[in-house]
Amino acid sequence: MKNWLLENNPEASDIRERVAARLARALSPEASVPRHLLEPPAPDLPLTPAAVLVPLINQRDGVTVLLTRRTEHLNDHAGQVSFPGGRAEADDPSLIHTAIREAEEEIGLSPGAVEVLGRLPDYQTGTGFRVAPIVAWVEPPFAVTPDPFEVAEVFEVPLTFFLDPANHQRHRREIRGETREFFAMPYGEHYIWGATAGMLFNLYWVLSLQEAPD
Repeated sequence: MKNWLLENNPEASDIRERVAARLARALSPEASVPRHLLEPPAPDLPLTPAAVLVPLINQRDGVTVLLTRRTEHLNDHAGQVSFPGGRAEADDPSLIHTAIREAEEEIGLSPGAVEVLGRLPDYQTGTGFRVAPIVAWVEPPFAVTPDPFEVAEVFEVPLTFFLDPANHQRHRREIRGETREFFAMPYGEHYIWGATAGMLFNLYWVLSLQEAPD
């Protein structure tokens, strides 16, 4: 079943409004949204609150999703594709603030350029984080200045790519002595997998209103 955005080629204003409406409905009390937990935390591992920004960019040729590639020397997730974000600080008033603050620190995205549309279901990672994905709308032009210590590259992928189930892959890998199952959505030279691909799958599910596979 094709996604409404793939079928109808709607205007940007319609996309923004429908994304916001579907995010709100997905987190409403009566919704039965599957919590996609392909990377569950280890037993009894306390979960650290964190947030990422999922920026939807209203480019002239269509809406894109902004992503980053982490530098190779980092201790955690070196070289992996991710959303800008990180753990919540004690003085962050909300997880929305966390996501916007981290995006400004990592890639120099001005908070004034960010229009929050809503959030996806929380995503638990195998490293013990409970991540709140904050979906935002960004209108060009805007500037990015990546932190060279953390971010090797900032790039964009058409939103329609992630909304097409033909681009969704499922893999298994031995991680720290355990077999883990995860999503992957390779795009060109970028191997998008793990928590980032899992959150993108949740975005696909919410915008498509389809059930997640078993």
